[in-house]
Amino acid sequence: MSAFISLFADLVGSLADLLQPVFHASATAAAIVLFTACVRLLVHPLSRASARGQKARAKLSPRIAELRKKHAKNPEKLQKAVMELHREEKVSPLSGCLPSLFQLPAFFLLYHLFSNSKIGGEANSLLGHKLFDAPLGGRWADALGDGGVFGAQGLVYLGLFAIVAAVATFNFRRTKRQMAATAAATPAGDAGQQVPGMGAMTKVMPFMSFMTLFTVAFVPLAAALYVVTSTTWSAVERAVLYRDMPYGAGAGALATAQ
Repeated sequence: MSAFISLFADLVGSLADLLQPVFHASATAAAIVLFTACVRLLVHPLSRASARGQKARAKLSPRIAELRKKHAKNPEKLQKAVMELHREEKVSPLSGCLPSLFQLPAFFLLYHLFSNSKIGGEANSLLGHKLFDAPLGGRWADALGDGGVFGAQGLVYLGLFAIVAAVATFNFRRTKRQMAATAAATPAGDAGQQVPGMGAMTKVMPFMSFMTLFTVAFVPLAAALYVVTSTTWSAVERAVLYRDMPYGAGAGALATAQ
C-alpha cells in the first residue's frame, strides 16, 4: 500500500510540474482538479450505461404499477415480483450506484495522501502545497483557527461551500420537480403501495446533495477539491444524460448519482 501511495504522490507531483507555468503556487490544486476530471472521464461510460438503465426502468413503470395493485397487501411478494421483472428485462436496479462506487478509490487515495505526514518513509512535501492561501493538507477547522471564517484560508473554504451550495440547490430543485411529477402521475390508489423502503428514501432524496457540505468541511482540502469537482461534474453530466427523461418516469436516478 505504501508503494502504491508513493506512486500516486509522484503522479500528482508530475501533473503539478506540468501545470506550474500556468497555475504557479496553486499548481498542485489544479493537478487534483485535472486528476478528478480524468477519473470522471474514465467513469463516464458507466454513467451513460446508468442513464440507459434508468430509462429502461422508466419504461417498466406501468408494469410495476400493476404489480403494486396485484400485491397491495403483500409487500414481500411485491418486492420479489419487482426484482423478477427487472431480471426478466435485464435491467439492474443498482446500476446507478456503479459510477459512485468506482470513484471511491480515487477519493480515498487523495484522503490518505494528504492525511499522512510521511509517504514511503519520507516527509510528505505535498502537504505544504496550497490552493491560494489554504494548505491542501489542512481542514476547515485549521482555517478557522488561522484567521477565522473570513481569513485568507477561510475565504477559500467559503468559495468551495458556495460552489457546493449552488450545485446542491440545482440538484434539490431538479429532484423535487422529478418527485412532484412522479407523484402527479401516480394514481391516488397507489399512494400507499410503494416498494418497501421507497417512501423513506424519497423523503431524504432531495437533501442528499447538501451532505457534501459536511464532507468538504471535515476532509483535507485536497480531498475536498476532489469532492467539489466531482459533484459539479455529476450535476452537469446528469443534466445532459437525463435531458430527455420525462418527468414522472423515475426519480431514483438523482438519488443514486449523488
